[in-house]
Amino acid sequence: MFQPKVPTMPQPTGFITPPAFVEPSALIQHTSPSPTALAAPPAAARPTVQLTPGAVIALVGGGTAVVLVVGAVLVSMLLAVAITGASVAICALVIRSLIASADHHR
Repeated sequence: MFQPKVPTMPQPTGFITPPAFVEPSALIQHTSPSPTALAAPPAAARPTVQLTPGAVIALVGGGTAVVLVVGAVLVSMLLAVAITGASVAICALVIRSLIASADHHR
């Protein structure tokens, strides 16, 4: 009952194809270096990110909004915990007072 049950791997069904074997192609060696072989390969064209003043303002505004929203959520959670703790403390004092006054009236 307390021993783990290890699942078994089921046998594959259907046809299994072996992995394809790729033969390396023959290399051609030149006796004299050509000018194109010595030239550096062209750099890959990568898209550049250009920040316009409007985009910078939008990024700053978005970041500020995110910080304000996250801060408001965290402060509200902290406030909820503080209010709950205070109410539990008040309830404990009231119950303690009721129990103490019941003992005095006997």
